[in-house]
Amino acid sequence: MSNKQEILKILIRELPDTGPTLNFNNTFELLLAVILSAQCTDKQVNKTTANLFSKYQTPEDFACLAPEQLEQEIKGCGLYRNKSLHIIKTSRILVEKYGGKVPDNLLALQSLPGVGRKTANVVLNIAYQKPTFPVDTHVFRVSRRLGLSGGNTSFQVEKDLIKLIPEQERGSWHHRLIQFGRTICTSRGPKCDHCPVEKFCKYQQGKKVDREK
Repeated sequence: MSNKQEILKILIRELPDTGPTLNFNNTFELLLAVILSAQCTDKQVNKTTANLFSKYQTPEDFACLAPEQLEQEIKGCGLYRNKSLHIIKTSRILVEKYGGKVPDNLLALQSLPGVGRKTANVVLNIAYQKPTFPVDTHVFRVSRRLGLSGGNTSFQVEKDLIKLIPEQERGSWHHRLIQFGRTICTSRGPKCDHCPVEKFCKYQQGKKVDREK
């Protein structure tokens, strides 16, 4: 068994239950929640959307809002001015071009304001069950530290993970690596003493080399 396969086996055992942590009722709400999650915790997004989605539910609702009006509703999520503009513009495009429906292909999704490759892949995987592998900062960091990928860009890491993870398991692995990155393999002060795959970790090996010097 290769190191990569052993890492996957251990992480499945340690983190068996994984799934989305954002709250949403439909594909449109998922899209907005992911846009709001940029540089914001899912906990804060859920707090914001609980109130937001009780007032506005459809692309038509959001398309009619003034940016300043939406800003007040999403202020707790950070970058709220840009996010407000993106959400309103995206909603208008969905109404005018897609009949109020969220498109189910990567290029169309990425053409929407505020929607990058990661956000598009999240929507495709969760809402449309497409075998994409969204790479956020947690997935990027964990994959490189554990040697699951040597890519220097999110796209390179995505390609490596797609080769490694079977299609039907990519969604759960996306959430599993995020959970691992949030709880153990954190950006600062990772909890290496509690890590079940520490022996494979290039970050930890680097620290040991530094200490030996």
